[in-house]
Amino acid sequence: MSKNDELLFCALGGSGEIGMNVNLYGAQGRWVMVDCGVTFADHQYPGIDLVLPDLAFIEERLDTLDGIVITHGHEDHIGALPYLADDLGVPIYATPFTAGLIRHKLEEERIADRIDLRVIEPGKSFRVGPFGFEFVPMSHSIPEANALLIDTPQGRVFHTGDWKLDPDPVIGKPARAEELKAIGDRGIDVLVCDSTNVFNDTASGSESDVRGGLMETIGKAKGRVLVTTFASNAARLHTLGEVARETGRTLCVTGRSLDRIIKVARSCGYLRDFPDTVSPEEAMRLPRDKVLIVATGGQGEPRAALARVAEGQHPIKLDAGDTVVFSSKQIPGNEVAIGRIQNILAGRGVAMVTEKQAHVHVSGHPGRPELEQLYGWLRPRVLVPVHGEMRHLMEQARFGLARGIPRTLVQTDGDLVRLAPGDPAKIGHAPVGRLVLDGDVILPADGGTINERRRLGVNGQISVAFALAQDGRLAGTPQVRLQGIPVEEERDAFIAEAEDAAAEAARGRNRDRNRVREDVRLAVRRCATRWTGKKPVVDVLMIEV
Repeated sequence: MSKNDELLFCALGGSGEIGMNVNLYGAQGRWVMVDCGVTFADHQYPGIDLVLPDLAFIEERLDTLDGIVITHGHEDHIGALPYLADDLGVPIYATPFTAGLIRHKLEEERIADRIDLRVIEPGKSFRVGPFGFEFVPMSHSIPEANALLIDTPQGRVFHTGDWKLDPDPVIGKPARAEELKAIGDRGIDVLVCDSTNVFNDTASGSESDVRGGLMETIGKAKGRVLVTTFASNAARLHTLGEVARETGRTLCVTGRSLDRIIKVARSCGYLRDFPDTVSPEEAMRLPRDKVLIVATGGQGEPRAALARVAEGQHPIKLDAGDTVVFSSKQIPGNEVAIGRIQNILAGRGVAMVTEKQAHVHVSGHPGRPELEQLYGWLRPRVLVPVHGEMRHLMEQARFGLARGIPRTLVQTDGDLVRLAPGDPAKIGHAPVGRLVLDGDVILPADGGTINERRRLGVNGQISVAFALAQDGRLAGTPQVRLQGIPVEEERDAFIAEAEDAAAEAARGRNRDRNRVREDVRLAVRRCATRWTGKKPVVDVLMIEV
């Protein structure tokens, strides 16, 4: 698709959407993948939790893929690895904390012994095929977030990953201006940059600043306090441990993902002074004003701890006078799910505090002041916005041009881009798409199974069974069963009419059996349409006796 002396870029996810980040870089006929994440399903995918990237483009070129380099451990950057890494069959490179999270996922899928996971210390250089890499520590809402400095024969790329500027990040090493300026002095040809918060006119703020807001909020609470936050935010967990200690509250942590993060963080030297915790059952025996609970579920996830607490299906119980603190950003698309849980809690008299009422959260992505600072330090020749919907990508392109970057290129998933030599340009298009994890099976997101499920969800389903004698006569009365047909109190009357319609369509002698089956299907569906205005899926079972 291109000459070997070109530097190529192609996003298979994360450009034109939030989440599911997968980026490919190509040079000298070889490819390297940066990140391999998931996104979470919405109502478009009934029965589905995880959506995976379709990697068909690179799977058709596996003999040219040299490795996968991971910027950090969030699900939208590593979540697809347990399901796709074995088929890709190349080494994965990550820093210790991120590698620990990946290893845990691989062990859960029982493929850890088949994956070559290589641990690289932060700030160290390494090579993957013709690409030279250096992890550049950046601040984010998870330990060991890194930008990637990528050296190729055709040019040098600074790939930010998810980042912000935080002089006091609580955990981890902050990005230092002098280090980034030194990188800029070496020359950056292309900046591939996070666009998530490009519309924010203020900087994201320091993680250390959240401590005061949490101290004030929790310090004045009278009953039990439950704080929900992103499990991966180990710095926030560290802060909550300090707040628990200083407010005289015993800490209880509930949620599998929180337990996993704490375990991996401690193994990497973080959270070493995190206080001892108690079980939910023990927490319920403590005085109400002497317990602080940290739970997952701040995005309204139905199976997370907070949802189960709200619905009374968890050992932790909250009552009037207790407080829930949402120490997390409301991710767009989750408003309804979060609102449902908040309404349940409000109905019980539970007070709720979000970032709108108190300073209990800061974002992990850069606002416009931080973007402008990074532009000035790195002085790239070209800006390629990623990590955002089209409105984010276009806005960062405009912002970058206004702040002195000579050229920008807005691309979306599947665009094959030549970054060098010469001016950046789109030179082709790679097939992109989505896969879904349905139970233990990976399927096309818009394939037959999911489309059938959508039709069932919209229109319902009817089963018809009848018997024909050998001479073609109807034997007995057809039987009709319903699922999801809006007849309610008139159910019996509808079934009777549908059975009559099926019987009428099945009567006759010596007719083609397939024709009979189709006539019965159409007759029952027409009956349902007359009654409900819907066109349900009708399955017909014909037995010859």
